[in-house]
Amino acid sequence: DKLHEVPKGFKRVAGTSNADFVAIENLESKMWGLQFHPEVTHSPLGRNVLKNFVVEIAKAKQDWVMTDYANEFIEEVRAKVGPTGNVIGAVSGGVDSTVAAVLMTRAIGDRFHAVLVDNGCLRKDEATKVLKRMRDDCGVNLRCVDAKDRFLGLLKGVTDPEKKRKIIGGTFIDIFQEEAKKIEAESGKCDYLLQGTLYPDVIESISYKGPSATIKTHHNVGGLPATMKLKLIEPLRELFKDEVRELGMALGIDEASVWRHPFPGPGLAIRILGEVTPERVAILQEADDIVIEELYKSGHYRMIGQAFVVLLPVKSVGVMGDGRTYENVACVRCVETTDYMTADFYHLPYEVMGTMSSRVINEVRGINRLCYDISSKPPATIEWE
Repeated sequence: DKLHEVPKGFKRVAGTSNADFVAIENLESKMWGLQFHPEVTHSPLGRNVLKNFVVEIAKAKQDWVMTDYANEFIEEVRAKVGPTGNVIGAVSGGVDSTVAAVLMTRAIGDRFHAVLVDNGCLRKDEATKVLKRMRDDCGVNLRCVDAKDRFLGLLKGVTDPEKKRKIIGGTFIDIFQEEAKKIEAESGKCDYLLQGTLYPDVIESISYKGPSATIKTHHNVGGLPATMKLKLIEPLRELFKDEVRELGMALGIDEASVWRHPFPGPGLAIRILGEVTPERVAILQEADDIVIEELYKSGHYRMIGQAFVVLLPVKSVGVMGDGRTYENVACVRCVETTDYMTADFYHLPYEVMGTMSSRVINEVRGINRLCYDISSKPPATIEWE
């Protein structure tokens, strides 16, 4: 799409070789128009364009700080939930749910009941690590529900990514409702559900006032059943990932937790292309653990927005020792981004790739080939499913 004629009262400010009017203005009406996205990662000086408009033209004050956001939320949630109300919420171990859980704990203390659902598709030893970090280090009232068999049973034979997401999302909600009943029996009525929905989740999941297509269903923004008896509280719904991290630092959460890469609600289920089985989960857990370890060792983890391994529904021939192998192919995905709406593949040095490949192929039984994803978003999404 491009503009072919300047509207009445406007004049051309900038153009390109294939679009004559990428910026227009009407100084009398104090109106400006852009036909590009200054907010995306790939736009040079995009942040400057936005700052010039907001600060220089709109004269907005630059006195807003993240602690104000936290304090406003705490007061709002106290008023909404009341002095005796209870809130239930999911903790996955990622930065979003961690920040949301700590924020809610600051607001209502132990009346916030965090639930870690082990769906059988978490990273290696993740449940144990999250329990220690959230319960012991952050003081969150957290319980763990072991639902591995339940989720993997429902996912048996399912290969369509949207069906996976909906099965997992629906089962999550069912478990929350079950846990809410237990909490009510123990602590009193529970009316609210905390979710760590971010603004990019909302944009990708719902089309607002226009023809934008829904890109994919997120387990935490759509598909909630009409029978759900819990009201949603989403403190991060209007924030981007970098803002969530800033909020986490303002709350005093340790740096390692704040800078953890995002982890999707459906977990490894959407990083295993094709059917999800206990055996394939175990293979991916080991490969993923090695890749993340090597990113930390090489000093690249903090420079990457998100990194993970995808297990493909493809096998290839290989040679191990004197024997022929026919095993799975896996792919490493590392991206650099700030807003997660756009991303570029991370230019990981060859020697780091080589170490990853050597370790994964030699240490993980079931993988004999490792690839590296060099796709940007758009057109590709960050996750493969």
